[in-house]
Amino acid sequence: MLCDKVSVPKFNVVCYLKAPDLITAFDEHRVSPNFKFGVLYQKEGQLTEEDILSNREESEEFKEFLSILGETVQLQGFTGFRGGLDVCHAQTGSEAVYTSFHGREIMFHVSTKLPYTDGDPQQLQRKRHIGNDIVALVYQEGNTPFLCDVIKSHFLHSFLVVRRIQRGEKGGTIFFFSQKVSVTARDDVPPFGPVIPDPPIFTELREFLLTKLINAEISCYKAEQFNKLELRTRSSLLESLKTELFTRSQCMMGDSSLAPASTSEGVRGGSEGSGGFIENFKRAIRVRSHSFETLGVPRKISGNSSQKPKVTLQIGCSCSSVTFYNYINCKNNKRQLCRLLTVSIYKASKRSVQVVSRSQCHNLSTKKRSASVVEL
Repeated sequence: MLCDKVSVPKFNVVCYLKAPDLITAFDEHRVSPNFKFGVLYQKEGQLTEEDILSNREESEEFKEFLSILGETVQLQGFTGFRGGLDVCHAQTGSEAVYTSFHGREIMFHVSTKLPYTDGDPQQLQRKRHIGNDIVALVYQEGNTPFLCDVIKSHFLHSFLVVRRIQRGEKGGTIFFFSQKVSVTARDDVPPFGPVIPDPPIFTELREFLLTKLINAEISCYKAEQFNKLELRTRSSLLESLKTELFTRSQCMMGDSSLAPASTSEGVRGGSEGSGGFIENFKRAIRVRSHSFETLGVPRKISGNSSQKPKVTLQIGCSCSSVTFYNYINCKNNKRQLCRLLTVSIYKASKRSVQVVSRSQCHNLSTKKRSASVVEL
């Protein structure tokens, strides 16, 4: 065995050219360049979920913070990553905050920009977006503390709390501000970077904050709740991958009865492997015969340029091997014989080429073991 921990009874040979692509897609199924985060606006004295989600007006301080995160875009007709927001009928508001960061698209679910429902203290139209995010930002005005269990959600696992503080004063006039950042997460969320400095004060916040948000979500996927879902999903995908690779490998070797009915590659992919190795090899010869430069033989230029050279595939067969030849027209109307491939233990006939065992090949009649020519 290759490894003591491997307990499978057998290994199957994979003979499918696109197998690396399928395996890569399985391995990277969760890797996404897009992220969505919630943004909550907490005013002075607000301690409950209902109070925080009921804010409708945005202060200039909060608007300035949103401009650090990204640009405010109109959702109607928006073509970038929408993060679950409606871009056709304005059912999730008319504006949102969006940004692109190191090749990653980020959409922010800002509570004050999501639809407000009169008479609904829970504001479910807002909570159904922010409550389904994994990481949320909380912008505080004032010194009111934020408790992470205020927002009741099964998905929210981490909060980043930002509050603007006064850093300098001259003659009674404030001349600059900074941002103080705090981070909280559930107990089963592993630590994530970048490390918060001591003291956690920032004058340039954007780079650190967006990096911290992305790493927070990636780390939250390792929490117990998401880890169980991930294990279940990967097990199902792995079983589907195994079935598809086995089926396509059998088709590649000529067993057309196992042709997959539907795959991720569409209808065209289902017919690519039909006919087995020999039929696919013939198709490759047909394509190759049209490119004389590939074989290092110059194409003959004559008055009748539309006439294509005749290509013949000759199969010379012995009791233990079969050799593929290719006749092509060269200069001065001479024909050159090129040996392309020799495959062991094959039987050749006028209409088909079939793999047989060595003992069967010895028992073939002289007529069946004679060389045959297949016109392409």
